[in-house]
Amino acid sequence: MHFLRTSIMVTLLGVSSLMAKPTIAILATGGTIAGAGTSELKSSYSAGAVTVDKLLAAVPAINDMATIKGEQISSIGSQEMTNQVWLKLSKRVNELLANPEIDGVVITHGTDTVEETSYFLDLTVKSKKPVVFVAAMRSSTSMSADGPMNLYNAISVVTNKESAGKGVVVVMNDEIHSAREVTKVNTSSVNAFASPNSGKIGTVYYGNVEYYMQPTRKHTINSEFDISKLEDLPRVDIVYGHPNDTDVMVKAAVNAGAKAIVHAGMGNGNPFPLTLEAMADAVKKGVIVARSSRVGSGSTTLEGEVDDAKYGFIATTTLNPQKARVLLMLGLTKTSDKKALQKMFLEY
Repeated sequence: MHFLRTSIMVTLLGVSSLMAKPTIAILATGGTIAGAGTSELKSSYSAGAVTVDKLLAAVPAINDMATIKGEQISSIGSQEMTNQVWLKLSKRVNELLANPEIDGVVITHGTDTVEETSYFLDLTVKSKKPVVFVAAMRSSTSMSADGPMNLYNAISVVTNKESAGKGVVVVMNDEIHSAREVTKVNTSSVNAFASPNSGKIGTVYYGNVEYYMQPTRKHTINSEFDISKLEDLPRVDIVYGHPNDTDVMVKAAVNAGAKAIVHAGMGNGNPFPLTLEAMADAVKKGVIVARSSRVGSGSTTLEGEVDDAKYGFIATTTLNPQKARVLLMLGLTKTSDKKALQKMFLEY
């Protein structure tokens, strides 16, 4: 009889364990998803005005999928994002994911710079557990706000077992994108995000998650970058190329103390001749110069029209200028060797 009771208790505990809801931490940073306006029919609003508890209360169905723990990291529009918020966020995510009771993290964020913040975490989070960024193009007080469904879908993704090991992802408008590949392609439409070089890696429709692809570049646990003891990041500036360009912006970046410059060049990362001379001078002064492109897709390749070996430049491959800046900032925390930095752009 004692054996029977013990067996029943073990069985019940096993069933209870299988039925237990995952525990998900939601970290709020602000953005349009937490924005509030004076009218549901006006586009003006204040980003980050809605606190995390109110944000979660607007989507009660998420509590059926997981035990939710909300935290406020910041309350800003993502155009106000800083190195300090990035570091604070990454450190907190790593702390949470090291806790065996936490099964995944969702981060609510503004759309303006979510592609950069998500990629920063893709390179600095040290866990296979899922990390999902979610945002919105319409504020919480807008008619037909997209935030609640995006948040519901984000919880569906973070609690899906197939999401583990895929690196950081961004969930928007029923689509799942790799943090490395995703970029904002429209200023105001709800269909504002795309991954031009690779396409989305999956979809999520009313909570139904389907994956099609697996990111292949290094990320999360395979990344060499450790920000646990960092208080700031090296300064990296972006200079935008155009016809009839000058040397003014490159020189200004050098004089302001930039450790590296990402040049958003024309076509395959091509600079105007006067700008090219300034870029070459910057290299001679010890500044890392990386060629990227202002074009929305494709790879900025080594040894195209520009003799990179001659000038000492590196090429950013398929990373756009803003993502190249993120990788270069982290790369400079490890080395200033151009060959080593170029290798990073081929691996990450």
